[in-house]
Amino acid sequence: MSGPKLFNWLTEVSKPARYTGGELNAVHKDSTTVELRMALAFPDVYEIAMSHLGIKILYEILNAIDWVWAERVFTPWPDMAERMAKESVPLYALESGDPLTAFDVIGFTLQYELSYSNILYMLYLAGIPLHTAQRSEDDPLIIAGGPCAYNPEPLADFLDAVVLGEGEEVIVEIAQLLRKLKKAGASRHDKLVALAQIPGVYIPSFYEVAYTPDQTLSSVKPVRSGIPERITKRIIKNFEDAPFPVCPPVPFIDIVQDRVALEIQRGCTRGCRFCQAGMVYRPVRERSPERIKKLIDANICSTGYAEVTLSSLSSTDHSCIAELAAESIARYGASGVTISLPSLRADAFSVALAEKMESAGRKSSLTFAPEAGTQRLRDVINKGVREEELIEAVERAATAGWRSFKLYFMIGLPTETQEDLEAIGALARMVLSKARAAVSAAGAKGKNSVVNVTVSASTFVPKANTPFQWRPQDPMATIREKQELLCQVVRGRGIEFQWHEPEKSFLEAVFARGDRRLGAVLEKAWRLGCKFDGWNEYFDFDAWQRSFAECGIDPSFYANRPRDYQEVLPWDHLSAGVDRAFLIGEDQKAGQAALTEDCRAGRCSGCGVCPTLDTQPSKVVDTP
Repeated sequence: MSGPKLFNWLTEVSKPARYTGGELNAVHKDSTTVELRMALAFPDVYEIAMSHLGIKILYEILNAIDWVWAERVFTPWPDMAERMAKESVPLYALESGDPLTAFDVIGFTLQYELSYSNILYMLYLAGIPLHTAQRSEDDPLIIAGGPCAYNPEPLADFLDAVVLGEGEEVIVEIAQLLRKLKKAGASRHDKLVALAQIPGVYIPSFYEVAYTPDQTLSSVKPVRSGIPERITKRIIKNFEDAPFPVCPPVPFIDIVQDRVALEIQRGCTRGCRFCQAGMVYRPVRERSPERIKKLIDANICSTGYAEVTLSSLSSTDHSCIAELAAESIARYGASGVTISLPSLRADAFSVALAEKMESAGRKSSLTFAPEAGTQRLRDVINKGVREEELIEAVERAATAGWRSFKLYFMIGLPTETQEDLEAIGALARMVLSKARAAVSAAGAKGKNSVVNVTVSASTFVPKANTPFQWRPQDPMATIREKQELLCQVVRGRGIEFQWHEPEKSFLEAVFARGDRRLGAVLEKAWRLGCKFDGWNEYFDFDAWQRSFAECGIDPSFYANRPRDYQEVLPWDHLSAGVDRAFLIGEDQKAGQAALTEDCRAGRCSGCGVCPTLDTQPSKVVDTP
């Protein structure tokens, strides 16, 4: 069958446009003439998947090659999956409507630990054996990449290959190699052996894991010659000219990020010690204003979107962000196209940028992330924000017309005390008070004078390749106590408090720090019905607890146990380029509440990325 499936029963499921394909800019080719077929799989619902920039980048890169056809496949919502099972319809790709078993490669994005059960769910719906050892020569290769690839060990039994780092170049190398091997009639095993020779590609089945009597790891070693003992991530050195989508598919329905997301820089060197993205996406690399403007023009013309987000981990750190803001207003303001920033630093410069960008439009809420309530704890995590900077930014924003503010905090951080928690409430009240005073001084009246502050408190999750990878997560009971305390101190008219369920954060920590033994737990949980674990309506913690118990595994061993610097970590054979010694040093500095300067503003911090990857941070211009 060719073309999207238009079943006569599709209108009976929720949001059928999730499953029809045929969107504007979707790529269609002749499956009988292409030489390699790849399905880009995202283990979540359409609205989440279609908001993911990485999928769009790889989709356009691969489809620019005439002998490759890259299609998309996402997790069907349970009502659709149930109907597909009833009608004996296997999971299919959106562009062709062909079942996933017709593809050479299925490439999963590992974005979030709580989506792991959906990977098994999708393989089952596709009729593909879950375990790599059970797959035949006719089954697709299952490859994965993304931020969670820096510790894919809980998924080792299910993944044929894992790609570390950035995919723009390596995905083409993989496609070229598999095309050649397919023509030669190579076996599945020979394909994996060849893939293992590509830098940045990890074949879990080619490594043997050994454990000590106390159940910690003793080693992770290759089981055959010619396989690297350590895999180092891939990066794009020339980010200015790196491929970026100019003609992405445009959904028929609203999605989470229903706009153009334009990546203006990659990486961050501010060095927050809890932040995995800030470590694994190093070094910082920028796109020039000229290149960015061309990409904005192309995306607006090809998609019809009237909103563009200048996206990165810290967009206001771009060395030309002021120029970009001014030129964007002049270039697009009159046409009704809005240019926005995804989040702001807590300083007046950031607010001034937002003020310029939104001066002609409606002022929505502003988001700041102080992360901790006291300066001491902000220094522990190396968060370069001071209270006076936050207050100054809020006052300026309130004077300029903003009335809604979001403050993001994290609880359970290393060395956290009750004083740190109580300070979150005090800081929220101060933000509200200062904003109200600024609004009053500006002469606002009636509804336009109403200010509200939303405080969101997530739970600290230790992640691989961060300075806090050795630190434990607080037990769930402790997290609940801290949330109850915050409910008491973060209150008042005009203040709303939001928090994350501790059970989800606990499970996230288990898999973030886990090893291969968790594969059995994951499979057991999926067979007990676990799926869409990131969604409240489907998260079943009782089923997860039963799975751990039946597999004889204590999840607190992974989430709540501190680890010493000598312990072999499940991901030690996978390198993000950051030196272990640097991470240890940063963890030790956290205990002293000592700061580490951003290397772009001062001297080299010695993280090791530049010499390891033979690269360096790149700026469009040198700021004074």
